[in-house]
Amino acid sequence: MSEIARRASHSGTWYSSSKRELNFQLEKWLDAAGPKSHGPARAIISPHAGYQYCGSCAAYAYKEICPTTTKRIFILGPSHRIHLSGCALSPATIYKTPLYDLTIDRDVYDELYETSSFEELSMYDDENEHSIEMQLSFIAKVMESVGPKEFKIVPILVGSLNADKEEMYGRILAPYLADPSNVFVISSDFCHWGQRFSYQFYEQSWGEIHQSIQKLDELGMNYIESMEPSSFSSYLKKYRNTICGRHPISVLLNAIANLRNSPTNGSSTTNCSLRFLNYAQSSQCLRMRDSSVSYASASLKMTN
Repeated sequence: MSEIARRASHSGTWYSSSKRELNFQLEKWLDAAGPKSHGPARAIISPHAGYQYCGSCAAYAYKEICPTTTKRIFILGPSHRIHLSGCALSPATIYKTPLYDLTIDRDVYDELYETSSFEELSMYDDENEHSIEMQLSFIAKVMESVGPKEFKIVPILVGSLNADKEEMYGRILAPYLADPSNVFVISSDFCHWGQRFSYQFYEQSWGEIHQSIQKLDELGMNYIESMEPSSFSSYLKKYRNTICGRHPISVLLNAIANLRNSPTNGSSTTNCSLRFLNYAQSSQCLRMRDSSVSYASASLKMTN
């Protein structure tokens, strides 16, 4: 297959297009996040807003990745622009970033296509979506010590899945999660609060609006940490929290559940711990006319 490049279509707007400036920002955030506290990560949850809003939060997840043991990085991002009832793969062979190009593992793509459960995106739709792109520069930065020839990426755009499809994709991806040379990046922001998001849940007994939002997000984070897909699903049905990456998160939870319930997929993955490491809000809402987006970072650790 000839080289097909996906351009860094959101650089210069959502994050810096200057290699020097971007390097400085990423290094600053990763240094501030401190040493590993819940790694090496087999999967992380990371936000995907403009870096000025969520870069420092995302760094807490990315610091948990071990470059020397990582050969392949799966990136699951929610579709914001187009309707998908399943999951879709990129037509590209490389993804460009201001730091260096990332190579897509087309062999894994072929394996996924063989399941007949994945469709192919158009390049326009691929480049128009930001949820995967916002992870790429962080990936390039944390992996720079080994270099671009030592690992590949597997970007997967996740649509509006029902519970059965979340379970199905979790089952398909579980063997890849079981492989210690793979890392999964789950792209998700948390609560989108305000009239412009058509979501203004407010429990006054929890304090100010921003405190209510944080409590709401923390409830969801607790259910995610339990790694029980049905519990997270029940939480979403009850509160309708606008977690945009809820479907990629649910796919991850189903993959974990599949491994824990089916040791033949990889006995080394039965001991799992998922922990949230940082939380932030774009602003603190005090009035009903205010708005904010929440960000959270997490790491999944698996031990023998």
